[in-house]
Amino acid sequence: MVLRLSAADIEALLVTAKLALLSTVILLLLSTPLAWWLATTRSRLRAPLSAILSLPLILPPTVIGFYLLFFMGPDGFLGELLSQAGMSPLVFTFSGLVVGSVIYSLPFVVQPIQTSMESIGIRPLEVAATLRAGPWDTFVSVVLPMAVPGLIRAAVIGFAHTVGEFGVVLMIGGNIPGQTRVISVQLYEHVESLEYGQAHSLAALLLVFSFISLLVLAWVSPRRSLSR
Repeated sequence: MVLRLSAADIEALLVTAKLALLSTVILLLLSTPLAWWLATTRSRLRAPLSAILSLPLILPPTVIGFYLLFFMGPDGFLGELLSQAGMSPLVFTFSGLVVGSVIYSLPFVVQPIQTSMESIGIRPLEVAATLRAGPWDTFVSVVLPMAVPGLIRAAVIGFAHTVGEFGVVLMIGGNIPGQTRVISVQLYEHVESLEYGQAHSLAALLLVFSFISLLVLAWVSPRRSLSR
């Protein structure tokens, strides 16, 4: 099948790529220290915080989108703060999409990094301590290099998950061409308009992208073999 992409399709692809790239960078910056804290802390806050972070794994996207819409809207807490500061609310803006995408994809990025860091074990940290490495030196010189596979997996999952978002981005971003209309919303528009040929093109593109993402994840995942 030959892909038939309209100018609106390409525009939606560019908005999606920009959103996914920016969200992934922010997610990695937030998730890396958070995952390290979750992997090492003995605080009583670990369990409730982990549960809060994991809510997007089981909550319907429309529920998350609804509360974000309420929170960031003109009458919401964040919306009122921005209004008092002379700024516009984040709903139906690209910035609002970024905020929603980061919140929705956070557990999908934190968990691979946390798992990778937990697998490091205590021995490398003890060796670093005997060499008089401080906490920051240990984190940068030991933890991060050993957690690279987990960071790669987290980046791939975060990017792919953002590309595939629909409910959250539609609730808080709407359908503004060139600003908040992403590829999943554009696909929905084609189906609603009975433009099945163009819908097939976008769906096939997303299918190929998903397969490539899973292939990359398989390549970077740790390989374990059975031994007798």
